Amino acid sequence: MDSNTVLFGVIGDPIRHSKSPIMLNRAFRERNVNGAYAAFHVKPNQLENAIAGVRGLGFRGLNVTIPHKIEVMAYLDEISEGAKAAGAVNTIVNDNGRLIGYNTDGIGYVRSLKEEAEPDIAGKTIVVLGAGGAARGILWALAQENPAAILIANRTESKAKELAASFSPDYRISSLPWGDLRAACSNADIVINTTSVGMSPNVNELPIDPTWLKSGSVASDLIYNPLKTAFLLQAEQVGCKIHSGLGMFIYQGAYAFEYWTGQPAPVEAMREVVLESFVK
Repeated sequence: MDSNTVLFGVIGDPIRHSKSPIMLNRAFRERNVNGAYAAFHVKPNQLENAIAGVRGLGFRGLNVTIPHKIEVMAYLDEISEGAKAAGAVNTIVNDNGRLIGYNTDGIGYVRSLKEEAEPDIAGKTIVVLGAGGAARGILWALAQENPAAILIANRTESKAKELAASFSPDYRISSLPWGDLRAACSNADIVINTTSVGMSPNVNELPIDPTWLKSGSVASDLIYNPLKTAFLLQAEQVGCKIHSGLGMFIYQGAYAFEYWTGQPAPVEAMREVVLESFVK
């Protein structure tokens, strides 16, 4: 680092589990970018001050994770069309003092899902667990793939209803009562956990009973730490194809890197360093 080093970071609560600093700093080295990326623990009541700090210190870019993806929008100067449609921001670009919000979660997730588990999402029935900021971006991106239906289930049912209602009826997104979840999962082609249930250090927790899933369906989890959650391990045992959050994590970071630098992201190097970090 020197006086010309450009600053980047990720904010969240919690944040210690994040592999973003390892991944993005490797990307900067690969592309000879004089940048430094760090993780910052920001609680909800600190969010406004944190964004003011980004402006004041001249950070070039920021990633945003749980629980700030929706609330952060209030402190930005501009929201991209994709982020508006998703209703959540996970990437911020500082364009000469103007903070612009993007959502790379959804496009990163769908790219990963299609490459690793389900190449053709069209006509599929999808159940999404959770109605937070992570779910929003993914719902919008999934809807572009023309699935038969997307059903949102959340323990606080009103949140699922509110989220479903925020999308156009053309997207075929609706809410699902938690009590009907078992029956829905038994008929779904893809079941996606967008909650933090099962994330390190609480690795034994399950968002739902994996035995509800039908054999041959796809069980997907946005969590990438651990690489294979308890939900995925047990879903695999009942004959499901499984899809971890690692690919989404890599690609959302790759798209963010490209917004910040204008250079193609070194995707394979990013994946390599993240996988190495789990071995250590």
